[in-house]
Amino acid sequence: MQIGIIKERRLDEKRVAATPDTVKKFIAMGLKVNIEKGAGITAAITDQEYEEAGASILDDAQRVLENADIVLKINKPIGPRDKDGSKLDEVKLLKSGSILVSLMEPYKDRDLIDLIAKQNITCFALELIPRITRAQTMDVLSSQSNLAGYKAVIEASTTYGKAFPMMMTAAGTVPPAKCLVMGAGVAGLQAIATARRLGAVVSASDVRPAAKENVESLGAKFIAVEDEEFKQAETSGGYAKEMSDEYKKKQTELIAATVAKQDIIICTALIPGKPAPVLLTPEMVDTMKPGSVIVDLAVEQGGNCPLSEPNKVVYRSGVQINGCTNLASRVAIDASALFAKNLLNFVTPLINSSENKIEINIQDEIIVGSMITKDGKVVHDAVTTSM
Repeated sequence: MQIGIIKERRLDEKRVAATPDTVKKFIAMGLKVNIEKGAGITAAITDQEYEEAGASILDDAQRVLENADIVLKINKPIGPRDKDGSKLDEVKLLKSGSILVSLMEPYKDRDLIDLIAKQNITCFALELIPRITRAQTMDVLSSQSNLAGYKAVIEASTTYGKAFPMMMTAAGTVPPAKCLVMGAGVAGLQAIATARRLGAVVSASDVRPAAKENVESLGAKFIAVEDEEFKQAETSGGYAKEMSDEYKKKQTELIAATVAKQDIIICTALIPGKPAPVLLTPEMVDTMKPGSVIVDLAVEQGGNCPLSEPNKVVYRSGVQINGCTNLASRVAIDASALFAKNLLNFVTPLINSSENKIEINIQDEIIVGSMITKDGKVVHDAVTTSM
């Protein structure tokens, strides 16, 4: 059995799906690992390091993919109608009957998923791995969001024209920056922790009751309308629910009063399979002080601030709005190490080393939750009903 790792070709992607450490573990399981030449260089992993771990380095992606029984990727493969279509058509090169494990954006690109199904690829979307205890070590969203939350604050600090911590000097005292984090999931909590470490006065908002304790445990102030609807505002999977218009109005009024006092705002709130909720309106932005900075991590799903644009800096009333995408890739070395370990933990239960074969347990809730194509069909209900 062969595992294939190719270079990530999407714009600004520097991560790679395997490290020398995970290569060694795959080989110990009886697998052969083929890696495209130069696949890891943007994550500071050389071909020599892969070879020393036991991998074979092949000259191009075609040779890797046409022989791979399992293909591990960071991002969904490039298809013939992809906006990156001038590059290699990766889907065409996938071997019929092989397994693809990757982030797939399953609610966005049904045409690509149908094409993968038609080619008889068994595809697992890492975004859909259920949030259960047994799957925590496979959770790429958490590992990558952790780094994105950290990097969002670092990005804000580089463009903010003042210092984060309070500083007392002979010439006077510099007051600490005030930072609001919108959304207290994995990215939000890491943003809170990072801003606190840098010395900012931090507050955070979220509609999930469980978030309050987490926020306060990090030393931040929790901002939310804590009514009866708030107490029920979380799904069984730990995600935020869509709130009523009445609740949104009350929460908006509270947030508006808070926003006007902030220097830094980090937006991280997402709802799986839906556009990002609008939490920071243009009118709120207009109340902020000139020189303030907004970093919107939700920009790829429409943004928590409608003014944000992907990979652009927008200025409004002296406020800088940074629509950051794929921030984890800007910490490519650590992000690759964590992602690769998540992939190893996902693939390991699929391998029967004693019989040298792949076994997919279709009764396993992790398999059921993340498998989107099999035997030429799209098999995930949430994917079929969302398009």
